[in-house]
Amino acid sequence: MKERPLGISLPHLTNEITKNARKTRLDAFAVALEGWRRGLKLKWYTKDSEHFQDMIIFGVNPPGRLFSLSSDEKTHYFFRTRGDLVSNEAVDIGSEKDDTKIYMEKAGVPIPLGKGFEPETPNKEIIEYSKTLGYPLVLKPTNASLGNGVVTNIKNEEQLIKALHYVRTELDYKEVIVEQYVSGKEYRVYVVGDEVVAAYNRVPANIIGDGEHNIEELIDMKNNVRKQNARLNSCLIHMDVEILEFIEEAGYSLQSVPEKGKVIYLREKTNVSSGGDPVDVTDSLPKEYKKIAIDALKAVPDFPHGGVDIIVNDRGDLKGAAVVIELNPTAQIGGALYPIEGKARDIPKAIIDYYFPETKGKVDTRKSKVYFDLITLLEPLENRAALEVEVAPAPIGELYAKQYIVKGNVQRYNFHKWLKQQAILQNIHGYVKSIVFDEIEIVVASTDKKSIEGFKDIIQGYPQGSNISKIKEEVYEDPITVGFEISEQYNTNNVRSVQHALRKMDRDLQRMRKLKDRADKDMKHILRSSSWKYTEPVRKLGGIIKAKNK
Repeated sequence: MKERPLGISLPHLTNEITKNARKTRLDAFAVALEGWRRGLKLKWYTKDSEHFQDMIIFGVNPPGRLFSLSSDEKTHYFFRTRGDLVSNEAVDIGSEKDDTKIYMEKAGVPIPLGKGFEPETPNKEIIEYSKTLGYPLVLKPTNASLGNGVVTNIKNEEQLIKALHYVRTELDYKEVIVEQYVSGKEYRVYVVGDEVVAAYNRVPANIIGDGEHNIEELIDMKNNVRKQNARLNSCLIHMDVEILEFIEEAGYSLQSVPEKGKVIYLREKTNVSSGGDPVDVTDSLPKEYKKIAIDALKAVPDFPHGGVDIIVNDRGDLKGAAVVIELNPTAQIGGALYPIEGKARDIPKAIIDYYFPETKGKVDTRKSKVYFDLITLLEPLENRAALEVEVAPAPIGELYAKQYIVKGNVQRYNFHKWLKQQAILQNIHGYVKSIVFDEIEIVVASTDKKSIEGFKDIIQGYPQGSNISKIKEEVYEDPITVGFEISEQYNTNNVRSVQHALRKMDRDLQRMRKLKDRADKDMKHILRSSSWKYTEPVRKLGGIIKAKNK
């Protein structure tokens, strides 16, 4: 498989820092972390909080998507990447694709020709209208997200009838849009104010042949690359009927071995969540396309920041013409933060600059390694024990950190508890963690250099004695979680500690069960598909050849 350079990530948003924030939680976490690191007060909320009663929020939204940031003068509330300066009217317009088209057309922003249809409109009327546009076409729900229910490149009436049944009957999206299919590169452009702060080409899920591995193996190899990316590791390419049918239409099977350098697309949809590749083009995207994105947001009342999806047509008669296909008031930004190719773009910085311009340049967050443990922090909200939680203030200034490997009779929980108390008294962050039966690791960090340098004496000063035989000291350069934690799984002498560990284990078990159920469902779809049945002789032959070569 052809080697591609991995995207260049932001130094202050490493995989370690964002490991507990996935998908839409990642969006919220990245924006919240930027504001918190600047010294703003950060609070997280459940959807029942009174502060969000007048803000449009979508879905179930478990804790980790709603938060506020406050300075001494003001407070702003956020749902994922969308702040309260984006009006509900803008959210309604951006969420209803038919309304989006109306506003774009009034403002002279280029869009594909098309029309929206109400739930009660019969399919026959939609089919008749489609004849006035000409094929190919796109059918999509007016209010779905993440590419759900979007059927592209519909080439004839038979395919349109099939698509209408799928979207309106099987998926139950009754309200739909039919529009011209624009063939070309698709871009997600993120605009803040009058500036494009990020743009990336959304490439459909794909693999690149190496002349040695078959398509199934290449997909596994591509997923291994995606697992190295903090955003893409939760959006792997999952084998399903859509992929099987797509590669079959292209003349391949799972056992086909593409020639070296041959790009094989696996889907039509470009969404990162369905396996698409985000490739950064912020610096190379032509100015006229950036202006279209900026004008698109300006066409909608009180829409100061958000995502704009653009396609640049590659057809001979329309080559180079760009059209807006969608506005995203609550856009996911993971593709810009963690591109598979190119440079990451700091959308959270631009958002906080817009909402809190007085904090610009006061703290260099790009050098910050301090963060908060999102999972632990959100537990009271998950358990319904609270409607809001406040994060301890971020240490502002240069951070000094050291690691101590301490050997001796050091495994007692009371000793670790005492170390935590001493760290908290001196406003020191870090943790103590057992390594082996006679060793522990202690990491301490603070903006006060003297307190860090003196912590070695504290370790040796435990009043009940710990029989320390050796302390190894090193400078610590990895990210630091705010607060001080004892990293044992639980304290057997404390009922609440054991209960906390059991709840965590139960959550992990439920998550694994969901993953298993999803894998089982995908496998059943594959086994029932015509592609799988047709390729059975080829797979059997491949198995025989492999067995002979062993």
